[in-house]
Amino acid sequence: MQLTINLPSRDEVLASNRKRWEEVLADPTISKLPGRIETNAFGNIIMSPPPGGPHCKRQFRIGKQLEKLLGGEGFGECPISTIDGVKACDAAWYSDQRYAKVRGQKAFEIAPEICVEVISASNTAAEIKYKRDLYFEAGATECWQCDLNGRMTYYTADAPNTSKTRSELCPKFPEAIED
Repeated sequence: MQLTINLPSRDEVLASNRKRWEEVLADPTISKLPGRIETNAFGNIIMSPPPGGPHCKRQFRIGKQLEKLLGGEGFGECPISTIDGVKACDAAWYSDQRYAKVRGQKAFEIAPEICVEVISASNTAAEIKYKRDLYFEAGATECWQCDLNGRMTYYTADAPNTSKTRSELCPKFPEAIED
């Protein structure tokens, strides 16, 4: 037996994400909830508890360091419209040229060139790989991981399953981020 799943086009998914994300942002009940809010492909809300202090500090430092080294626009908690709903990477970087294409969007429909996940103790390798695949599909050039000890690992869109010790877009980025 063969299973065929007919998925909507990327444009249809983006339109659905746009509509649902507007609803999520406008809901006063949701805005009072602590932690990260994301959606899945069906518009269902996915909640994560607020991360701890070391996670937050690394997230901030990564975004700040990206702006310092590359110019452009650094972000923390960057909402990206993916084929599986709106996901928020922990830190991100857009070149000025790419950011001009998404400026004003509530959930960015083109991923930043660099998407960063700061790993929490509850994250699984499969979950992080899945998010990395979503970010690459949405247009990311590199996806970075910051582990529980602050060590950085880099992945590129042309070799998404091969970790690297240096970023190609930002080779001067530190090997580790303190909390």
